[in-house]
Amino acid sequence: MSPATDQPGQREVVLRVENLSLWFGEVCVLDGVDFEMRAGEVVGLIGPGGVGKTVFCKLCCGLLEPDGGRIEVLGQDLSGASGKERQALRERIGLVFQNYALFDFMTVGDNVAFPMRQRASHLAKDQREAFSEENIAAKVQERLAEVDLPRVRHLMPNELSGGMKKRVGLARANINDPELIFFDDPTAGLDPVTSSKIFNLIRKTQAQRNSSCLVVSHDIDRMRPACDRYILLYQGKVHFSGTAQQAMASKDPVLRDFFGKEAGLIA
Repeated sequence: MSPATDQPGQREVVLRVENLSLWFGEVCVLDGVDFEMRAGEVVGLIGPGGVGKTVFCKLCCGLLEPDGGRIEVLGQDLSGASGKERQALRERIGLVFQNYALFDFMTVGDNVAFPMRQRASHLAKDQREAFSEENIAAKVQERLAEVDLPRVRHLMPNELSGGMKKRVGLARANINDPELIFFDDPTAGLDPVTSSKIFNLIRKTQAQRNSSCLVVSHDIDRMRPACDRYILLYQGKVHFSGTAQQAMASKDPVLRDFFGKEAGLIA
């Protein structure tokens, strides 16, 4: 069976975290976090502000080093990976930043193309045929069309609205057809209608490629159509892992208070 039709428990593990810990000075941010994510899943990472959600994503991308524990991404143990292995792994991963992270001196098209050009720069000459400027331009246009921005390629980032910048970030994250994508608060600062559109685009592009997505957000209500299940970080640990329906059925006061207050899911 394909990952899209398998039961989640039968799918390949794409992200495994074991006993993960991180300290900032005397403050323990993550305290023995255990987590698994399987191919084709869209998982919402939620929790109070400052609990370590963004830090968790950076650790899983290899942008930060943990103080303890183990992270395995797409079958690669990060702790034992060389610089070259980490680079190769990052080319299989997409990341959508909370603050857009678009280069203001590049056009939209060049921003979207950037990861593809970076990938080409690490290939031998005889492997670069698929990365010609003509092929890159075609793929950039395809990705922009997927996020409903077919005519912005030649614009500069400062000519875009906040919602458009978020969609450009989504197009860029998908340019190399990543197997795993991290979304760090992709709707921060957006109005409710635009936020819903972003989450719908996340689900649409995920379904097109059967990629796996970890989505950090406080907007639980609007992220529900995009997510298969949730992970709630609380006081440095995974407090809950499950579906929205399981959360709503729980009598756990922390879980009920968080979901009820943030999303109005619990009567």
